[in-house]
Parts: sequence; C-alpha cells; structure tokens
Amino acid sequence: MRRLAIYPGSFDPPTLGHIDVIERASRLFDELIVAIGVNSSKRPLLSVEERIEALVASTKHLSNVRVEEFSGLLVHYALEKNAKSIVRGLRATADFEYEFQMAMVNRRLSDKVDTVFLMTKWEHSYLSSSIVREVATLGGDFSGLVPVEVAPVIARALVARKGVDATG
Repeated sequence: MRRLAIYPGSFDPPTLGHIDVIERASRLFDELIVAIGVNSSKRPLLSVEERIEALVASTKHLSNVRVEEFSGLLVHYALEKNAKSIVRGLRATADFEYEFQMAMVNRRLSDKVDTVFLMTKWEHSYLSSSIVREVATLGGDFSGLVPVEVAPVIARALVARKGVDATG
C-alpha cells in the first residue's frame, strides 16, 4: 500500500521553511500532496493560481510531490484522497499548542488519519508567510526568505496589486 500524506497550508507565499518540510516529508512518504487551503474570508497576497505556480516550481525536483487546492475540512479532504497522514510543520513551541488542538480535532473527526509533526530547520524557525508578506508589501528584500522560484511570483503580484506597469 502506498503511503500518501497531505501537507496543508495557505502557502501565501511559500517560504524556505515550507520547502524544508516538503522535502523531508517527501522522503518519509511514497507520495505527498501539498494542499493549498482556500479560505474565502482572507485577502491573500497571492492568488491560488500563483501559489500553485510557486509551489510547483519550488518542488519540481521532487517526483513524488504534487500540488492541489482544497476547501472544506482538511480531514474530509484527506479521506477523499485516501491519505493516512497529515503533515504539519512546527517552528517553535508556540506552534505546538495550536497544531496539537487541530490534530486532536482531526482525530475526533476521523481516527483513520494521523498527524505527523516535523520540526523545521532552526535557520527557518523564525519564518512565516505573514512575515514575508509584510516585508514584501513594505518594500523590503524578501528574496532570502523564499525559494528563488517564488520571488518573481511575489514581485508580479505586488506590481499587479499596485497597478504599476511591470516594465517600468
């Protein structure tokens, strides 16, 4: 039986920490779906299509990883895909409490799906998508916080958001 896992998130934008977790999870499972959760109540920096573009480009070296979007309850999506595991990244102890609660709720909804926690590398422990968004929207250099494939996607989104001509 193939071991399929889901790594969910908003990935707005994908960071070096996300890619670290994806790379390590891809070694633990036969197949990994990076699942972009769609939340209509949030105003993201990147559209779902831009996040898919960024993640596909950043994970092209991983043959067992695919990128999809989903909406609704994560555990229902995992069951629909016949995944037995949900992968969650942890940066610090502050992440654990929230992630533990989510894992317990998911277990209550279905005991057929387990949550696996992966600690990010220490050098990425301070990174979050919200920090990258803030640095990017305030004109800071975000290039060292995201994979090289993601930086141009963010730059295009910032230009489109401001309505500025990208050529000049």
